[in-house]
Amino acid sequence: MPPVKIAPSILSADFARLGEEVKAISSAGADWIHVDVMDGHFVPNLTIGPMVVKALRPWSALPFDVHLMVTPADPLVEAFAEAGADILSVHPESGPHLHRTLMRIRALGKKAGVVLNPATPLSSLDHVLDLTDLVLVMSVNPGFGGQSFIESALPKVESIAERALKAGLSIELEVDGGVDAGNAARLASAGATVLVAGTASFKGGPEHYAANIAALKAR
Repeated sequence: MPPVKIAPSILSADFARLGEEVKAISSAGADWIHVDVMDGHFVPNLTIGPMVVKALRPWSALPFDVHLMVTPADPLVEAFAEAGADILSVHPESGPHLHRTLMRIRALGKKAGVVLNPATPLSSLDHVLDLTDLVLVMSVNPGFGGQSFIESALPKVESIAERALKAGLSIELEVDGGVDAGNAARLASAGATVLVAGTASFKGGPEHYAANIAALKAR
């Protein structure tokens, strides 16, 4: 089994020096850079837009994993793709035509992801799994960093991993919310291939980033 990938969420970085933070966490062993985009409408917070992603792009060669917590999502897909996103993930609830949104992301040459909130049923994947490069399971309700892990995410991860295996699909299975060194191994054993970790990655400052990421990857 390949080692789990770690995607530090820049939501927990020092926004006053965001470029340097992205460079430092990349050098510390991160696999992806996770970008939480919130619109203050779909979720109760407001973060960043395409211009910030474009400004950060020169600071890291790692894949930019952009999670769109916005509604409607469709009008922003192209802007984030042009800004340098490599993966664009959307919620089924953020637009009327999930199939079309995923097709559009792929047409732009990007990987397409579907995000499942804690209360979003697995049936949302029924007719789009073959268009999905990534499924992101939220183990908190989206909108804020630093929340506690919701245990019901574990069986959800297991179910998706089993479903993808039966369908013969190679899909990244990502988990976001309350991920730390205490639950990372359990998530990986359940089938997660990518772990989003904000607080757990960035805690302690740059001199601790490598140790933080190593702890998350420990099995």
